[in-house]
Amino acid sequence: MMDIEALKKQYKENPAQEKVKELEEQMSQEVTAGHTDVSQIGADLSYYSELSYKTSQLQKAISNLEEAIFMAENEQDAELKEMANEEMLNQEERIVGLEEEIKRIQVERKFVDEDDNKSAILEIRAGAGGDEAALFAADLFRMYKNYALNNGWDMPIVESNITEGGGYKEVVAQIHGKDVFRNLKYESGVHRVQRVPTTESSGRIHTSTASVAILPEAKDVDIIIDPSELRIDVMRASGAGGQCVNRTDSAVRITHIPSGIVVSCQETKHQQQNKDKAMAILRSRLYDMKKQEEMSKRSDMRLSQIGSSMRAEKIRTYNFPQNRITDHRVKLSWHNLEEVLNGNIQEMVDDIKNGIQSQLLEKENES
Repeated sequence: MMDIEALKKQYKENPAQEKVKELEEQMSQEVTAGHTDVSQIGADLSYYSELSYKTSQLQKAISNLEEAIFMAENEQDAELKEMANEEMLNQEERIVGLEEEIKRIQVERKFVDEDDNKSAILEIRAGAGGDEAALFAADLFRMYKNYALNNGWDMPIVESNITEGGGYKEVVAQIHGKDVFRNLKYESGVHRVQRVPTTESSGRIHTSTASVAILPEAKDVDIIIDPSELRIDVMRASGAGGQCVNRTDSAVRITHIPSGIVVSCQETKHQQQNKDKAMAILRSRLYDMKKQEEMSKRSDMRLSQIGSSMRAEKIRTYNFPQNRITDHRVKLSWHNLEEVLNGNIQEMVDDIKNGIQSQLLEKENES
């Protein structure tokens, strides 16, 4: 039987409730003052609201358990006594579940990244494997595209290089929506596929790779770019020929001279729109570079390990003959390959996030 007095003492207060009121007032003041960037306050408010709600539920469950214990000990009617004992078991089970949920909320809070609530830049590039690697890159792009649609996110392409076979040598897209980076930040790395290509007559299994990079979409306040450090070239966009040829100089290529980063965009017929998209990619790459430099200087083991976990080599294998996806970082496998490639990846995303965070917590506790 649970120690009811210890539970009552442990959860007598609900400090998160006061924090919610404080943050709601702060949010109201910021909005009244005309400040539009309240994302951090919103993220804090979401955390403390959930924590407060779960704590309130737990307090109620403890009260219900106390009443059930009293009834079980004092009720003379056998049927009512049995009902009280059953209610005790139900409330104890509920308390255990709520304590686990509160622990999960608090653990996730330890791994909150300031960029979690941001939109993201997705970059996929074909690796080893020639045409088959390009086709795999296209499969990965379709997977993330469908996942974005499932979540109500917008995913316009910024830059793409399509092969004759319909694959992608490279594709870059913006993903706009709530908590995009939070969900996708552990997708960065080398993805490997093992399957029989359609062009393989002997039925031999080939191994190909594609790299995925997920970058938080940076805003002007996150990274300041000196215009004098940019070289901007405009050109005619390449096309399929005939009526598809772009007859205006709408394609844009931007070179950031100090870093050597080059980005380009030719996805729209409007030069300014292409320039804006290219600048968004450049900001995100520079911001990511800045964050990686900061992480490498930090002595905080958890932060540096999070950085490495988000960019590990060969993070996942998609094995078609065995209908299996295996993530090598958390040593977990899923046997629904077709569903995953159709964009149903939330379960996998959550399992990987929980697995990586558990590993990092263990390492942190050992140090």
